[in-house]
Amino acid sequence: MPKSRRDRKVSLTRTPRKGLEAKQALIAELRRCVDTYKYIFVFSVANMRNNKLKDVRNAWKHSRIFFGKNKVMMVALGREPSSEYKENLHKVSKHLKGEVGLLFTNRTKDEVDEWFSKFRELDFARAGNKAPYGVSLDTGPLEQFPHSMEPQLRQLGLPTALKKGVVTLISDYEVCKEGDVLTPEQARVLKLFGYEMAEFKVTMKFLWNSETGDFQKLIGDEAEEEEEEDDDDGSNED
Repeated sequence: MPKSRRDRKVSLTRTPRKGLEAKQALIAELRRCVDTYKYIFVFSVANMRNNKLKDVRNAWKHSRIFFGKNKVMMVALGREPSSEYKENLHKVSKHLKGEVGLLFTNRTKDEVDEWFSKFRELDFARAGNKAPYGVSLDTGPLEQFPHSMEPQLRQLGLPTALKKGVVTLISDYEVCKEGDVLTPEQARVLKLFGYEMAEFKVTMKFLWNSETGDFQKLIGDEAEEEEEEDDDDGSNED
């Protein structure tokens, strides 16, 4: 006799236990990397794309890259001087906010700077991105699109019609202006017309040296420096 689904037992502890084990494994791996590599770079990512970051990982197989799981990385390194895994790692943890990651490597600062300063990859912008330049479309046939796409283009706001079976823009159309925060419709139109406005890039912001324990700021604005000074003067909070 088949069992009722309502009779099936479900372990409520299975998922939390696996999650805890994964976090503990990540903490152990991060600390192993601290012991293995000479340098830790804190980097930020503009216009994050998983496939682009995968390209970076493949090019830097001699090193280790961690991205995401900021809170777990902070636990591994230590949030405060009293809990840090090694000297000054709490300063690394303080900057693990937003779309940032860690590069563990034995390559020198000059080698890292040289490679990442040249690595730029264009991709299509997404909704919420700012347009770096304006785009306007001229009246005329849009022969790159099949006639079946005409309703979709019109739904996106383009003044289109079918003329002798050819998708045609019946009047000039401004897709976006420079500085516009792109809507989903604008981003879709730009992608359809092949405009790659988003630049994926990785910026190295801080450097920690395992041999000396020195923590160095590589790039940043004055506001961030002032904020860092204020944090050093005040008390640490979890």
